[in-house]
Amino acid sequence: MTSAVLLVAHGSSDPRAAATTRALARAVAAQRPGLDVRSAFLDHAGPRPDEVLFAFSRSGHRSAVVVPLLLTAAYHGRVDLPAVLDRARSDGLRLDVSVTDVLGPVAGAVSPLLLASLRRALPAGLQHDGIALVAAGTRDDLARHTVDQAASALGATLGVPCQAGFASGSPVTGAVAVSRLREAGCSRIAIASYFLAPGRLHDMAVSSALSAGALAPAAPPLGSNLDLARLVVARIAAVSPVSAALTAA
Repeated sequence: MTSAVLLVAHGSSDPRAAATTRALARAVAAQRPGLDVRSAFLDHAGPRPDEVLFAFSRSGHRSAVVVPLLLTAAYHGRVDLPAVLDRARSDGLRLDVSVTDVLGPVAGAVSPLLLASLRRALPAGLQHDGIALVAAGTRDDLARHTVDQAASALGATLGVPCQAGFASGSPVTGAVAVSRLREAGCSRIAIASYFLAPGRLHDMAVSSALSAGALAPAAPPLGSNLDLARLVVARIAAVSPVSAALTAA
């Protein structure tokens, strides 16, 4: 029976990031008490994914679901995580491991739960006529395009223009996103956060948007809010019949 779930984040030197990931693991476990939910990190903080998978096996689990805590299917999801799993199997892991889709758009579809999570994070009562969706960024054009898809979907949901801006990997910074929205006629531009956890890149992206006149306060990272926890559960259910039964419970 699949009741072991591993949330895998990229990891950060900022301790707030690991704390946020662990809080999300607790939020997912609270949604489905039958799941053994743990977290791991590809870099910086520990433990590593293979360490937790071996621990699951020693605990008697025969299978596990791995959820990449990523908002784009960039290098970390396409290369780093599969390499870690391949190494674990080479080292003798006998656990049956399924990997879910990332939390961001898949095949052009943006989850309503992701949109709800982004809306939930926006500061209450902040009047705006445009939104800059700040994101970490990547040199992967297809991955950046999925952030643009999320921005378009968020804007359509809220009925205002929304422009993505990146902390790295793109000339479209937070400041550029705000400037483009001003050129489109927006005068009160809120900052939405396309980050799961706080850290240096989040701070850079927000500072860039603020420097161009966006409204404060910026939305915080999505963290462990209820809709994000539900999105994780939905990703688990999509690959695990047992977890799907728990979802319906």
